[in-house]
Amino acid sequence: MVMSIKMRKNRFLLKLPGIILIVIFSVVSCKKDSEEEKAYDYFVSGQLAFSLPASSISAVIDNLDDQYPGLNDIKPYMTSGIKVYKIVYNTIVYGNPVQVSGLISIPDTEGAYPVLSFQHGTITENVYSPSEFPLALDNQLVEFIASMGFVVLIPDYPGFGESADIPHPYLVKEPTVQSVIDFLRTAEEIFPSEYPGTEIENEYYLLGYSQGGWATMATHRKMELDFAGEFNLSGSVCGAGPYNIYDLLAEILELQEYPMPSYIGYILNSYSFYDQFSNPLTDILKEPYASDLVSLYDGSMSLGEINNHLTTNISDLFNSDFLAAYASSDDYSSVRGAMVNNSIPAWNTAVPLSLGHGDADSDVYVSATENMYNAMINAGTSPATCSKVIYSGLDHREAIVPCIRDGLLFILDLRD
Repeated sequence: MVMSIKMRKNRFLLKLPGIILIVIFSVVSCKKDSEEEKAYDYFVSGQLAFSLPASSISAVIDNLDDQYPGLNDIKPYMTSGIKVYKIVYNTIVYGNPVQVSGLISIPDTEGAYPVLSFQHGTITENVYSPSEFPLALDNQLVEFIASMGFVVLIPDYPGFGESADIPHPYLVKEPTVQSVIDFLRTAEEIFPSEYPGTEIENEYYLLGYSQGGWATMATHRKMELDFAGEFNLSGSVCGAGPYNIYDLLAEILELQEYPMPSYIGYILNSYSFYDQFSNPLTDILKEPYASDLVSLYDGSMSLGEINNHLTTNISDLFNSDFLAAYASSDDYSSVRGAMVNNSIPAWNTAVPLSLGHGDADSDVYVSATENMYNAMINAGTSPATCSKVIYSGLDHREAIVPCIRDGLLFILDLRD
């Protein structure tokens, strides 16, 4: 049982203030301040972050041609301007009601549109969460998808934006999926009542990369198996996700060096706080690393800065007993159980699913996608339903744009 968030306030910092970057755009509030306004189960408030005409979107894509030439393949589909809103909504984190946030990007042309939810990759700094920094290039490229005729949702996840006063449940399946599902429900509540002229169709797509690939796969499974009567899930794209966290950690423990110890610390700090395992961190990591984790993941440090406070040497990072007996000793059964419980079991999906990964990825090994694809096929999924694309020679960062580009073409083909 996870302890009450209020009882553990001493383990995290108060929410960081948002950065006020948007001074040239008009800002309007859609807060529910009067008794005459509609009561909502999920929606709390909405605020226009910025709007952008189609010509400006086209110019941004043109300016990125040299850096990301593959973007030109999707540019012809971008036909309208966009309006981007910061949304605050209600969700549940292990029995605790929490207000969380995210962005919704809509076409500036009236109409009825399918919904695409984008699950972002690993971040550690609150100031770079989608709702805090909607003008960040990575966020803008996702927001631009609305110009293709989608209502685009970008959840912050718990622990960022409006809920920066709680630790982010990194790769913890239940609150992550819940926050995505509840954002979809929020969209159902507010269109068109809060945003006249825009309606949503019961046609949903999911897209994500890295942590977002894992979150997308987990949400796809939940929507198809548990919420098929509520949502018409029409297709998903998952890029470079750590779908089997147990296998990922086992592979890392076999190495001498791992370049991203910040990922390891993120998982262990999150799983410890949210009581995913019962072992103290000192059973797993050596000092001072075990004691330092809480201060490293307070929302103020980048992944690179956290790496500098840890070590890439596996034998220096982990306790020797844990390294020797992680896979077999009863002393670490709760740790193994946590990794398994937050991994994603394969199933026989009937909803189109595309997996992508770079084969030079040293952060999340390409075996994660190869194994997940094979497991899905062995579970009965047709190869016509589940496909994979392996990008030769591309590492974790380099494969992002090709994977999302091809994923969007996959989704556009399903929609059209």
